[in-house]
Amino acid sequence: MTTHAGPSAVAGATADGRKTVPGPRGIPFLGNLPEFGKDPLAFFERLRERGDFVRWRFGRTNALFIAHPEAIGELLTEVERTFDQPDLGIAFRTLLGEGVVVSKGADWRRKRSLVQPSVRPRQVKSYSATMAECAVDLAGRWTDGQRVDIKREMAALTQLIAVRTIFGVDTAADAEAIGRAMDVAQKEIGAEFSGIGAILPDWVPTPGRARIKRATAVIDAEVARVVARHRDGDTERPDLLSRLLAAQDETGAHLSDREIRDETVTLYIGGHETTSSTLVWAWYLLSRNPRVAEALGAELDRVLGDRDPGFDDYAELAYAQAVVKETLRLYPTIWLLTGIAKEGAVLGGAPVPPGTRVWSSQWATHRDARWYRDPLEFRPERWLTPGEGEEAEEIPEYAWYPFGGGPRVCLGTRFAMVEAVLILAVLARRFRLDVTAEEILPVPGLTLQPDRDVLATVRARG
Repeated sequence: MTTHAGPSAVAGATADGRKTVPGPRGIPFLGNLPEFGKDPLAFFERLRERGDFVRWRFGRTNALFIAHPEAIGELLTEVERTFDQPDLGIAFRTLLGEGVVVSKGADWRRKRSLVQPSVRPRQVKSYSATMAECAVDLAGRWTDGQRVDIKREMAALTQLIAVRTIFGVDTAADAEAIGRAMDVAQKEIGAEFSGIGAILPDWVPTPGRARIKRATAVIDAEVARVVARHRDGDTERPDLLSRLLAAQDETGAHLSDREIRDETVTLYIGGHETTSSTLVWAWYLLSRNPRVAEALGAELDRVLGDRDPGFDDYAELAYAQAVVKETLRLYPTIWLLTGIAKEGAVLGGAPVPPGTRVWSSQWATHRDARWYRDPLEFRPERWLTPGEGEEAEEIPEYAWYPFGGGPRVCLGTRFAMVEAVLILAVLARRFRLDVTAEEILPVPGLTLQPDRDVLATVRARG
């Protein structure tokens, strides 16, 4: 039987002398949940300012916040052995089911082995043409001086790419129905996770839980319809869903229909939600940093000239990759990770009591001045090999981890990076976007989203 240790049980110091310190005082039953729920990003920044190992309370559960990259690496690499996947709540489970992101142990290993071949580099290369073609089609609809909502434009674009590459369908209805439902679902997950719903029993009905059930029903119906279409077809398809349907484990067993549903939804979120958000933040940052936009344009002119990019150009677009990496540093789509300590869990050489919920935040670590010079500055050059006379930034491993790390690193990392770079290259070669001057604030839901429509004026590059 697992018991929750009292606050003093995680006191002490790590092997290298970093102390575990108390966090802000909480209130009975809720602990620090109200402060966390009000502004999770600011809350984690305040914890980081207290130290690298900070105790707090998530409701009635003992929690430990970690900010140092070495400890974050230990958490990520020791998952499955001394740290366990936590239950992220009924809203999260309703949408993702028992997909590879939330499954554990032997079930996780089996599912990962079946899903991973669908997103290997060779497969991503086959999807890259669709990524570029969809971006080219969008570029053909933009005109100089046009006002656009970048949030809506990037969402529609990545939705279309997702339904083509994952589901193998090509109609606006498919993209719009799934996209609208996903928007509702991700907002409700964020609201539940950081609110009172995080500690309510699953059986308690709330309006938010009702909304996510309705949205998930739409997603389930769309996925079931597309799966049936694939099963009835007699031709081999190149999309991810077809590869999942054909995948077999070591016993020769296929994924069940429910497992197919869970994995396609997981891949959709990875291929649409994360890339869409990253691109919105990239355009926002490029608009506020003309020097970076000019340097990006110069690389695109040099590498591509007057043609559109393909997969083979990805490796040559070093500055475009750096723009995406720097965007993910400042606005990480996945903004927190959490695990539950098991028997034998250790961080920094100090034992962590079983049952302790350990948290790390990409948002807080990515903006830590110890690891980044001028951490709030948008400077893609920090990811490039420095030129003569320039000093390299020594960025520790796991000071940047937008896709997680260790054995459970995001399977769609390569897909997401290639997609973001190719889309950015197609559009930024032709246009720059003047985003409305007001500051856009991040809202932490399932992913980190802008707090409003992101309006911009399209400007053709000379």
